[in-house]
Amino acid sequence: MKTIGRHLIAEFYGCQDTLLDDLEGIRRVMLEAAQVIGATVMGDTFHQFAPQGVSGTVVISESHLSIHTWPEYSYVSVDIYTCGGLDPRPGFRHLEQRLGARDSRVQEILRGLPEELAGAALPGPADIQVITRMSTLNALAPDA
Repeated sequence: MKTIGRHLIAEFYGCQDTLLDDLEGIRRVMLEAAQVIGATVMGDTFHQFAPQGVSGTVVISESHLSIHTWPEYSYVSVDIYTCGGLDPRPGFRHLEQRLGARDSRVQEILRGLPEELAGAALPGPADIQVITRMSTLNALAPDA
């Protein structure tokens, strides 16, 4: 095992404004994304904000998918975190298409034990940035 999980952090721009304020529509596309990656859905929860926007999470046995929408900016942020060897990238592409995104960006973080990640091959196409550098929490603390 070279990684325990793969975590996509994605942003979608120029999306369909009406869909971004539709709780059931967002729920449907997120459940579809889970299905596209072959995940086992354990449950979901979504919330409609006033005056607009939707946030939600789909819990999968292999981890989770989460979404936050800003219809007023035609903007969406999404996390897709998978374990068990599932590739989250088809879910990203599915959401990109279903949200009608004119543009997007995504980063992939390989999750796992430091000694296993150090030699991990970088999977995926060149258009996805894979982050593998890790720092200890102490290295992030301000100088005393």
